Amino acid sequence: MDAARYELFDHTADLGLRMFAPTLGELFAVAASGLTAMVVDFPANIRPAVERRFGIVGSDREYLLFDWLKALLFAFEDDRYVPATCEVVVTDTGLEATVRGEAFDPTRHGLGREVKAITYHGLTVERTADGWRAEVIVDI
Repeated sequence: MDAARYELFDHTADLGLRMFAPTLGELFAVAASGLTAMVVDFPANIRPAVERRFGIVGSDREYLLFDWLKALLFAFEDDRYVPATCEVVVTDTGLEATVRGEAFDPTRHGLGREVKAITYHGLTVERTADGWRAEVIVDI
């Protein structure tokens, strides 16, 4: 598989996020990048100035991805925190992530779409022949 990547796709009145990565940790990291690209117009302008750690317990990969994206969305809504980089380790019992980012600055980052919620609709995380693939739909 090539490098980890994401793509956005339209889904009725919502927006979809499809991710591909060679490892499960990279899949969850690229999911964070995809969500960030939804909420800000210029994610490349985000500086990795403030480090945050996230720990999420769970053994079901789909629910773990849901909870991960929900935690990141909450960090944006509550603290206006946007991630620049993520290092994620996924185990059989959950995930540990180190995220580096900064407070949202509308002049540098630009406000993207309003993501209201992460949904369970169409939520998948699956192993493929060359890595991992996931999909999630967000309510906008």
